[in-house]
Amino acid sequence: MSTHFENINPMGISLVPSKQKAVIEHLMQFYLYDFTEFLDIDVSNLGSFAPYPGLDEYWVKRETRFPYLMTYLGKPAGFALVDRMDDRTEADFYLSEFFVMKKYRRCGLGSWASHQLFDRLSGRWKVTQVSTNKPAQAFWRKTIGAYTNYQYEERVDSERGNPSQYFTSK
Repeated sequence: MSTHFENINPMGISLVPSKQKAVIEHLMQFYLYDFTEFLDIDVSNLGSFAPYPGLDEYWVKRETRFPYLMTYLGKPAGFALVDRMDDRTEADFYLSEFFVMKKYRRCGLGSWASHQLFDRLSGRWKVTQVSTNKPAQAFWRKTIGAYTNYQYEERVDSERGNPSQYFTSK
C-alpha cells in the first residue's frame, strides 16, 4: 500500500499576524547574534540585543511592510521582512532582513522561501548584503541566479561597499 506522505513539503512560509509578532522578536535575537560575526554589535548588560528598529511597523503598515515566518515541520525556522519601497525608481520591493536558523540551513529552506516571496510579491526587487558577509553574498547570487536564470544586475554601494542584486520577479 503506497502512501502520499513523501510528497508533503515540510517547509512553510506565511505572513505573521500581530498576535504572533513575538515569534519574530525572539528569532531576531538569533539573527542579531549571527550578525556579530559581520558587524560590531553587542548585547546589553542584560544579555540581549536592542529591539530591531521599526519592527512594529511591520504590523502597523500592512500595506507596505510584510513580515513572513518560515517554518520547517511546523516549527519556526526563520523569517523575512519585506518592504514596499517608498521611492519606486530603484525597485518595488526591498528584502530588509532574511534569516534562517543554522539548524535549517542547507536543507533548501532559504532558497525555497525566497522563491515563494518573489512569486507572491511580483515586481522589481532589491536584495542587499553586508560587504563582510560573504556567505550571504554567495547564497543570494546562487538563489537569485536560479530564480531568474541569471537575469539580474548587481551593483555595489560606493559608500559602504554592500552589494545589491536587482531583478524582476514573475
